Amino acid sequence: MSIPNTPDKPTILIVDDIPANIDLLKELLRERYKIKAATSGDKALQIAARAPTPDLILLDVMMPGMDGYETCRRLKSDLTTAAIPVLFVTGNGDDGEREKAQAVGALDLLVKPIDPDSVLARVAAALARQPG
Repeated sequence: MSIPNTPDKPTILIVDDIPANIDLLKELLRERYKIKAATSGDKALQIAARAPTPDLILLDVMMPGMDGYETCRRLKSDLTTAAIPVLFVTGNGDDGEREKAQAVGALDLLVKPIDPDSVLARVAAALARQPG
């Protein structure tokens, strides 16, 4: 049984160039959140800037064209999207990667392969940090 979308559900934008990765996160999150998806940094910037803006962005680091770091830099430099929290999704969870993510404005990393309980907890925590 599916829970219908309601206006008070937070919206999460999932950005990954591999549709199967989007599907995995979408399946995990769709009961609790409204989901939008993009398969490129350019598309993510377009979706994020449209009202209503997402409440959280899950952003893959390694994508062709514009990578996650550049996408995050552009999100954080635009007044429309600067306040949207970003969690990077990456296969590399070392401290250097975490520092680089935080340097461009991301809150933290979710490391692949994803752990469903960890993803749900980190998403909830990121959303709880937001005002309103």
